[in-house]
Amino acid sequence: MSALTYDVIIIGGGPIGLACGLEAQKAGLKYLILEKGCLVNSLYNYPANMTFFSTSERLEIGEVPFVSNNAKPTRSEALEYYRRVAAHKHLTIKLFEEVLNVSPQNERYEITTTKHTYLTDHIIIASGFYDIPQKLNVKGEDLPKVTHYYKDPHFYAFQKVLVVGANNSAVDAALETWRKGAEVTMVIRKDEIGKRVKYWAKPDIENRIKEGSIKAFFNAEIAEIRPHEVVIKTPDGLQTVENDWVISMTGYQPNLAFLRKVGINLSADEIMKPEYNDDTMETNLKNVYLAGVICGGMDTHSLFIENSRVHAEKIIQKIMQTSQPA
Repeated sequence: MSALTYDVIIIGGGPIGLACGLEAQKAGLKYLILEKGCLVNSLYNYPANMTFFSTSERLEIGEVPFVSNNAKPTRSEALEYYRRVAAHKHLTIKLFEEVLNVSPQNERYEITTTKHTYLTDHIIIASGFYDIPQKLNVKGEDLPKVTHYYKDPHFYAFQKVLVVGANNSAVDAALETWRKGAEVTMVIRKDEIGKRVKYWAKPDIENRIKEGSIKAFFNAEIAEIRPHEVVIKTPDGLQTVENDWVISMTGYQPNLAFLRKVGINLSADEIMKPEYNDDTMETNLKNVYLAGVICGGMDTHSLFIENSRVHAEKIIQKIMQTSQPA
């Protein structure tokens, strides 16, 4: 094999991509993980103060213990854990190298990235879902004051902040910025805070809304975003509020266009679930597999790190049954 030819190439360097690399390494396969951003890029883009719902042992990969100082691990602890796993296991990974194209090449696949061209016998796509935000599709959404990624609350201190959404990311942004002195307004499409909100945060946000510390418009949506105000469509008509920043926490979606471009079939409904075998994770394309959240299509709440780590084992087991390491 040449230096740029592999048994397995894994697209995505998140926790599940790393898990796939660990299984490939254990099986003696020549593998490469390609990640278009930094290591565990999606976790890096989580809010700085985020706390996981899961316990640390449910986030472990490769039988490496995840020791946390808290009952629920934090984003910073997870970043350190996965970095140490990658370093300790000497995983073969190339960061900041985006995959541009995948095409069949005789019995193999050719993968073209922003830096190189590779040949591989098998492909595992573990690209997650955090890269493409769900847009509001309203006038003014492209203004500099609007963000679909929330990082640190200090930035918003003493500002008029409008948070769109009612699930974990929106609740965290609303509570944290309010506690830094922001004047917070929430716009919520339904008539209540999301049922999936973390149990310790749900009563907190509900009480802040009830007491009036955080203003909330329920059964509402953004009509227009202007440089210094936002127009909100409510059951009582249009409401205009002064505003400095809009944090749109309306969710994210996987890069299904990439799967379609590769040739993977998607369901015809709004879920657009990719076609794959539940036992082997192999798609309708021979020797092309899916792992992690990407398997759920637009149903991004059905798979998490803890219930998709097994994908790595299934895939490598299937590869080892049908081929020999180079």
